[in-house]
Amino acid sequence: MTEVSRRSVRPILSAVPIGNRSVDLHRRMVASVLALAGRPSPGTSFELVDVDVGDGVRVRGEWVQGPGVHAGNDAVVLYVHGSGYAVCSARTHRGLVSRLSKMTGLPVFACDYRLAPRHRFPAPADDVRAAFDWLLERAYSPDRIVLAGDSAGGHLILDLVLELRRSLQPTPAALALFSPFVDLTLTLADRRDAVIRDPMISAAAARRLVGLYTRGLDPEDRRLALEFDDVTGFPPTLIQAGGAEMLRADAEYLADVLGARCRLEVWPDQAHVFQALPLLVREADLALGEAAAFIVASLAAGERSPHRQEIS
Repeated sequence: MTEVSRRSVRPILSAVPIGNRSVDLHRRMVASVLALAGRPSPGTSFELVDVDVGDGVRVRGEWVQGPGVHAGNDAVVLYVHGSGYAVCSARTHRGLVSRLSKMTGLPVFACDYRLAPRHRFPAPADDVRAAFDWLLERAYSPDRIVLAGDSAGGHLILDLVLELRRSLQPTPAALALFSPFVDLTLTLADRRDAVIRDPMISAAAARRLVGLYTRGLDPEDRRLALEFDDVTGFPPTLIQAGGAEMLRADAEYLADVLGARCRLEVWPDQAHVFQALPLLVREADLALGEAAAFIVASLAAGERSPHRQEIS
């Protein structure tokens, strides 16, 4: 998969510069790849949500229930998709989210947040917070909510948890992050991409994409830079990253920051969010199964014994 990406995905993305005018094309390209390589589990149900929760705020997304999963469960996964704050949606991630629901036996609410460049920070982050608050209003306890997400969705999840901690509000039971974006300046990614080229996208191209979300803002803003003042009591966190991707550097940095609160899995030779591509990558279901087991164990026991490992 990584070699295919190097010969196809990265050249295509390099040939079509990312910007305000080309973002629709990139959305169609990514949606096509995900539709072909990560179809929903048969028997999954999808229920669209578009709710006005007051003060001009809307919660959008969809309930996803894998085969045999019932909405009456007292636990839930809130999923936040990635792709640079500008490209994907709950619909593009139906394959990954439906498989996660099936593997955990839990309903998943896949959040649709407003996308850049039309909606910049903090609009997407505000939408994720609204989705979390909406679940609380639906009688889900914070310790029965697990946050899961990929790439930029990982950054939005971390921002939410840090904001909850700053306001002394209860945090979710656990986090499951796939190739999370942490350093939006892409300094860490630049260094890694200079040594081992990411098979999907260059750090320069990713920086242009993220710029649609952060343009004109202070990169040192604590919500963009993710200030981890004190990680005592931080929710147990699982991070999975591909060994071939540039955001492996972000994953390793975050694992170091969280320390004992975190379990890091690096899957050798895998690309960015490989979990979404089960028809192309044999390890996709293996990794997602590990994440599902972590989620179930975290809800059952409150915390899973963390460690760091290289998957072989």
